[in-house]
Amino acid sequence: MESEGWSALQPLLCFAWIAATLPIIAAALPIPTAVGGHLLRRLLSAFSSRGKTVRPSPASSSGSSSSKAKFTVPQKYFMHFYVVGVLATTILLLAIWFYAYMKLTPLLLESSSYSTIFSHLVGSNSFSFGRVRSRTMGHKYRVWRTVFALLLMEVQVLRRLYETEHVFHYSPSARMHIVGYLTGLFYYVAAPLSLASSCIPEAAEYFQGQVPEFVVKGRARMPDLVIDSSSLLQPLLKLGWTQWIGAVIFIWGSLHQIRCHAIHGSLREHKDSDEYVIPCGDCFNRVSCPHYLAELVIYFGMLVASGAEDIPVWFLFIFVITNLSFAAVETYNWYLQKFEDYPRSRYAIIPFVC
Repeated sequence: MESEGWSALQPLLCFAWIAATLPIIAAALPIPTAVGGHLLRRLLSAFSSRGKTVRPSPASSSGSSSSKAKFTVPQKYFMHFYVVGVLATTILLLAIWFYAYMKLTPLLLESSSYSTIFSHLVGSNSFSFGRVRSRTMGHKYRVWRTVFALLLMEVQVLRRLYETEHVFHYSPSARMHIVGYLTGLFYYVAAPLSLASSCIPEAAEYFQGQVPEFVVKGRARMPDLVIDSSSLLQPLLKLGWTQWIGAVIFIWGSLHQIRCHAIHGSLREHKDSDEYVIPCGDCFNRVSCPHYLAELVIYFGMLVASGAEDIPVWFLFIFVITNLSFAAVETYNWYLQKFEDYPRSRYAIIPFVC
């Protein structure tokens, strides 16, 4: 694809997030049954069901069990999401980090004294120079902010990959709908693309320019690549306070989610058992899905760390809110049906809200 073609990436990502979000919002609205509201909710519940919410009941007839299992895949395929997420995020992170290192280092321009001397020399053009300098600095910060946000995303998908293998014990009968599976694969490609969408066109143009140069000059005539670790990391340390606030929010959400996942993983001592119990401890005493709440906090941290300037990142965050809220309500309703003694004082995902 030519570099100009990447300019359509952001509109395409926005369209994809809107297309994925609108059905969830529509299913949550009180649409009358006569115009398909009930059917929409049933379809979305079926597509998003996984694990305990899709597992057939032992009392179900064989026909009913077969119907529930149709168009589903094992829930342990969750690992595929994070494998795809790690691959997509790592490729984007390395590409944009390398581009930023080669073309946008150092992050800070020369000492202000040189700028002052230059301003005196050019006279009336000093204001114009100041604007150019401001735009250059803003562009550098934007690219390095993207590297920072992708680093957070990399930490997230690597941790989730580890937890899927070593923390969660999926029941052999736990399954998820194929539509939910495909949505998950889409999500873990589109999420890092959204975080990097503003920088991908220029990074792609840079690499496309390197390929012909390599072909013409050959490897022997290309300059040796020397990586200075300090220049590789210093720009990240010189980013604004917004990035570090986002990182703190991200870390808090991650630590909280680790705790919630540890509680979830301990509920089934025997990996082959279908037995399920009411989770307790941490924020499970207040909401049914505190791990989803922690996920909202994690992606809010990424939004803040990214600078919150790119529309696709906002649509990504809106999708995370609607998707996890819908899933939390479905889980909460399942708890109420499954356990007569389930605490009705618990909320689904956000205390005092939902």
